This record gives sequence, C-alpha cells and structure tokens, in this order.
Amino acid sequence: MTLHITDHREGFAAGETNITRYDDADDNALISLDVLVLSAGQSISLTTEQETAWLLMNGKISGSVGSESFMLQRSSLFDESSSCLHVSADTAVEIVCASDTEFTVYSCDNPLPFSARVFGPADVANEPRGKGQVRDRCLRYVRTIFDDTNSDPNTGLVLGEVITFQGGWSSYPPHHHPQPEIYHYRFTEPQGYGHAELGETVLKVRNNDTVKILDLNDHSQCAAPGYGMYYSWVIRHLPENRYSVPDFTEEHAWIMRPDAQYWDPKV
Repeated sequence: MTLHITDHREGFAAGETNITRYDDADDNALISLDVLVLSAGQSISLTTEQETAWLLMNGKISGSVGSESFMLQRSSLFDESSSCLHVSADTAVEIVCASDTEFTVYSCDNPLPFSARVFGPADVANEPRGKGQVRDRCLRYVRTIFDDTNSDPNTGLVLGEVITFQGGWSSYPPHHHPQPEIYHYRFTEPQGYGHAELGETVLKVRNNDTVKILDLNDHSQCAAPGYGMYYSWVIRHLPENRYSVPDFTEEHAWIMRPDAQYWDPKV
C-alpha cells in the first residue's frame, strides 16, 4: 500500500532520503517529503526550485535567506514547539549546522512568489486542543506553523505538528477535507506505536512511518498507552479550494458540544 509507507522504521541514513514526491504515480498527495540528516559542520547552499519548508526535528543551525540571517535550535519534538524555514521557489537559502541535525523537508510545485518566513518556538502556539472534551480523552497539543491565517495567499502548503498524549486520541472527532495531506510519525520510544484511521481502514503506525490522506478519508489517530506520538501534518492547498478548517463527521461531532453527555463507570 503506497498510502502507508513503512520503509524507514530502522531510521534514516546520512544525507537526503525521499519518502514521497509531488508527482508520485500512485496515490499522489501533490507534496514531496524528504528527511535530511546532516552532521555538525555540514552546510547546504541552494536556490529552491519549488516552494519548500525545512522543519527542524533536532539540532542547532544558522543560516540566511535573502538578506535575512537566522538561528534555530531544537532538542525535543515533544517538549519544544516548532522551528521552521518556509520559502518560495527561486529563493537562495544557506544553512550551516552547528550540531548533528535532522530536518523533514516539504515541497510542492508552486511557482508563485512570496516572502520567506522563519518560525521559531515563540511564533508557534502549543495549542491544547480538545481540552475539556470527554474528560480530556482527546486532549493533544496542536502546533500550526503556517496556514492562511498567517501566510501569503500565494503559498501552496499548510504545515503543523501534533503531540498525542500516551494512550490518547488526536485528530478527533474524525474529520476530513478535500485537500490531500501527509502525516509523518515519531514516538517517545523507538518501540512506540499508534493507530491511524483512513476511513474504515485502521493502520498500525510506528516510528518514522508516513501516511498519505486522500479521497476525503476521515483520519483520527490514537497512541498506545506509554508512548507519546508526534506527527507532522502537511496539507496541499488546491488551486480553487484552499484549506481552512476540516469537516467533522456528523455522527461523532456531538462530543464537542459543551453539554455533551457520555457514559462513565459507576464504580
């Protein structure tokens, strides 16, 4: 199944590893996803061919984009919010690694220009979404790095992260949208796992797995007890239908009502 990519559970080698492409022949999500692993002292210098976002997974970097210099640092996906560089096609970028560094890199075929943005943890809220619903069973942290509320209308991507608490649910109630999306997973322990829904199909996801979400499939998630689950989420705007908010599946949306009544054990 090309919707569930499991080839990288043993980790990523040094250099660039491609996971999906914006022009995949099968199950095309219109987004390229790569993992880039660099050693301390390594650098990259390039001019982008596509809209591209470098999401820092761990490491310490400095660099420049156009005339702007930046420094970003991250040591924990779970305990620190996001650090990211987002640029349009035909943008000169330089990145220098002060430590061993890993990025996930997201790109799409979008020739439209927009100003480069650098996002640090202070720019990305750690939103406690689902708080107070069904005794916090679907409480999670949602970090929306950029979307149409804070980025140029020429952008083609939406990017964020979710931290699912051990034994909890996220992306809940089940929801869907016409725009294609990709989830990329990490866990607090290498043996950690969770379950991902694609409509009526349930996938067992593990460290470094990737799932493509297409065809208006509902996509709720849960993490096994004992294991925190991280996933980045990236959505491709459609030319005549930009992403804004998802549609919640009606039969389960009742749990969001302030007066929702649900069963609890009596003893």
